[in-house]
Amino acid sequence: MAVSPCWPILGWARTPVAPVGGALAACAVPDLTTPLITHLLQRAGVPAQAVDALILGNALGANGNPARLAALSAGLPDRVAAWTLDSQCCAGLDAITHACALLALGQADIVIAGGAEAWSRAPIRQHRPRHAAEVAQTYERPAFAPPGRDRDMLDAAATIAGAQSLARAAQEAWAVTSHARALASAPGDDVVPVAALLRDAYPRALTPARAARMPVVRPGRSAAGQDCSLSTVAISPKADGAALLLLASPAACQRWQLQPRAHWLGAVSVGAAPETPMLAAQQAALQLLQRHGLQAAALQVLELHDAFAAQALVFAQALGVPLAALNRHGGGLARGHPIGASGAIALVQALAQLQPGQTGLAAIAGAGGLGSAVLVRLGL
Repeated sequence: MAVSPCWPILGWARTPVAPVGGALAACAVPDLTTPLITHLLQRAGVPAQAVDALILGNALGANGNPARLAALSAGLPDRVAAWTLDSQCCAGLDAITHACALLALGQADIVIAGGAEAWSRAPIRQHRPRHAAEVAQTYERPAFAPPGRDRDMLDAAATIAGAQSLARAAQEAWAVTSHARALASAPGDDVVPVAALLRDAYPRALTPARAARMPVVRPGRSAAGQDCSLSTVAISPKADGAALLLLASPAACQRWQLQPRAHWLGAVSVGAAPETPMLAAQQAALQLLQRHGLQAAALQVLELHDAFAAQALVFAQALGVPLAALNRHGGGLARGHPIGASGAIALVQALAQLQPGQTGLAAIAGAGGLGSAVLVRLGL
């Protein structure tokens, strides 16, 4: 398969991330995205009338078209096309890839793309009654696969932990590391304050002893009897947040005299077994690296949205890299999981760490057995 042409990235930004019910609890999707759109356009020197489209990943609030609402709320022209994309956790990264497809097709010259999730404001969901004697049934999540294959995400993660002999202590050690890295990393100018929140709200000082006292959510043991249980500290919490990129065609860069800060090099989106959904991230990453003739060890930055500590452990092993190379500023375990935005946030994290000429990869897995990965380079 041919390698895709690269596309200019004019800028990137994200909100701080806060757990559901926290500092961003009153924010709807436009409250999260408008400050980002304003920041991106002002920093890049792009007038609002130059934007052709907005593509927004969103998993929980699609009662209408959140992307259209976000575009109009931010003052983008009425003519701007808007799509809301739902591939669950992969939606933010997939939206960016779809933006590049618009550029490649010549249907747009400047596109804003990423993800936003106002989980705290997500609508209550119900199944309609099928007849007069039946009442509406409230549900937390929809089906992601046919009956018999639709594994609960926690059960699926616990199965992998037991099958791969991922000890509870090893999972919690990674969580402690993730929080410590996040606390040690000062937010850069790519993090735009929202609702007076200046940085991610969830990272906290942890010790192995404190982590060991956290409640078990899913018990589990390996074939040899090793404790491989999932505790609360080893699971990324529900959260609110958003992240967006500003992308352009080379022709638009010339027309508007814009200077790209980075380039999108390529992406892979895959389907995988819904019974083991978190493994789809490594499958997407490996396919992407193979397509570009790269080894993971050659990357300067490697970001995984780790919804589970167990996922990070198997991801690093599959790619043949040490855990020290993964999520150097903390990952999803320390930030939280604003579902449709998490992949885009991981990509913003990657871009923010790169030095000129360096290459980075961001990856994520989604419910139902979906995986996405994106490769970027800072500068030319």
